[in-house]
Amino acid sequence: MDNQGKKYVNKQIVLAKRPKGAPKPSDFSVAQREVPELTEGQVLLKTLYFSLDPYMRGRMNEIKSYIAPFSLGEALTGHAICEVQASKNAELKSGDIVISLTGWQTYAVISPKVSKQMPLEPDTVTKIPTSDKPSLFLGALGMPGFTAYYGLNQIGEPKEGETVVVGAATGPVGSMVGQLAKQKGCTVVGIAGGPQKCKYAVEVFGFDACIDHKSKTFAKDLKKACPKGIDVYFENIAGSVFWAVFPLLNNFARVPVCGAISLYNDALTLAEPGFSPGKMLAKLRAIFHFLRIDKTPVLITSMIVKKLKLQGFIIGDHVEEYDNFLNEILPMVNSGQIKYKEDIVKGIEKAPSAFCGLLKGANFGKVVIEI
Repeated sequence: MDNQGKKYVNKQIVLAKRPKGAPKPSDFSVAQREVPELTEGQVLLKTLYFSLDPYMRGRMNEIKSYIAPFSLGEALTGHAICEVQASKNAELKSGDIVISLTGWQTYAVISPKVSKQMPLEPDTVTKIPTSDKPSLFLGALGMPGFTAYYGLNQIGEPKEGETVVVGAATGPVGSMVGQLAKQKGCTVVGIAGGPQKCKYAVEVFGFDACIDHKSKTFAKDLKKACPKGIDVYFENIAGSVFWAVFPLLNNFARVPVCGAISLYNDALTLAEPGFSPGKMLAKLRAIFHFLRIDKTPVLITSMIVKKLKLQGFIIGDHVEEYDNFLNEILPMVNSGQIKYKEDIVKGIEKAPSAFCGLLKGANFGKVVIEI
């Protein structure tokens, strides 16, 4: 209920059961709950957009990780752009636009903690600058863009004249990595799924080349596109793509690792409750023995001989850099110097199928649900 006594019904997408392997729309369900009355200090947030991100797949399994798993029967959480519908809080007024972690629901009542950093805790909100495209604070100006900015600059450390390769080149992370690397005078080669995405990476994002990882000649095409080898590989795919890139890495190459989308469903299935570490190890050994693809010796030896740096990172550990990111990137996005691609899906009910498609690469750009 808002300040005028109007009642609201909150529609939520909840996790109905934990997926086995690739998630299905039937793993989710819709719940409707009455929005409670505001008490002193609280605000009512109306969701405008919410984000779908690959890392959410990990939260659907009840396993220990860097972030808590989703609870069954509760709305899935994640970054959302919201309008303050009603307020009994001195720091926020009706009409303010904020980013929060309210996630897959139409309304939320919270006791807000207002921050200038990217919100990472429940009830934390950040006011966003005036923008004709507030959804960009879920993509190019949000966590994905920030991930690209930090990983490339702080771990990749690209230098003029070097070759930078990035996976998922038309996604919100990959497209930002490529454009920032081009600004530093690098040769940029993208990797994407399908000729349409590859064409877009070159013609819109300004990549020097983009290779289709679905092609039967992918490894050969990648080598041809990188005649001087690879100095920075921004890793967010893993699997066969990584092993096509790996032999091309130059001495002292840097590999920022922010994701492994090709492995999420299978790897997480192995880590489900009841699957003991002993059983997991036995199964992995059986797979390696059957396929004879244990490349650990190659990986370790090459890291030593080529002096490689492979470093994983979680962007939530570096929120103190968010202001620097926004101050640098916001003007470039507003001026058109930085391009972006959004895949906006209208309707909260479509979130489950859109998320399942995201993990299969069916999206084209940053996936955002518009309420």
